[in-house]
Amino acid sequence: MLRSFALFFALVLIWLLWSGLYIPLLLFLGFASCVLVVWLMNRFESIDHESVPIQLGLSILTYWIWLIKEILVSSVQVSRIILSSRIEIQPQMVKVKSLSRSDVGLVIFGNSITLTPGTFTTSIDDDGILTVHALTQDGVDGLIEGSMNRRVKLLNSESTSHA
Repeated sequence: MLRSFALFFALVLIWLLWSGLYIPLLLFLGFASCVLVVWLMNRFESIDHESVPIQLGLSILTYWIWLIKEILVSSVQVSRIILSSRIEIQPQMVKVKSLSRSDVGLVIFGNSITLTPGTFTTSIDDDGILTVHALTQDGVDGLIEGSMNRRVKLLNSESTSHA
């Protein structure tokens, strides 16, 4: 029940932020569509700890803020490479072992890598090893240094201790 309410609240909030039109008919239709989605997900028994990861709590917000900063920094670096008269890239594939063992943690880590310009997760195997394409040696060094990996593990371990 709590996950259904959290999903409904998130859908309504996202709808309100993205809609931009707050006339009664559209508010009613948006509210009704959110109710329909939650009802369908309950009916299909699709609401679980992966589809609505409320166990991550508010710590996911601090992670998102950090990730947005990393995306912006990487965007500037990749833009410099593109606009440079000399192309200084060293594309390579690397394997990175995830410190997080849960499915949610693996997905967050893989998607975070892909969202960061200059890196792309190509696969995740059953042992938690991600294959990543990196555009530069700096991208590889950042993956090996493991700041993102540690943050995802911390995010995930905090969520399991609160759940």
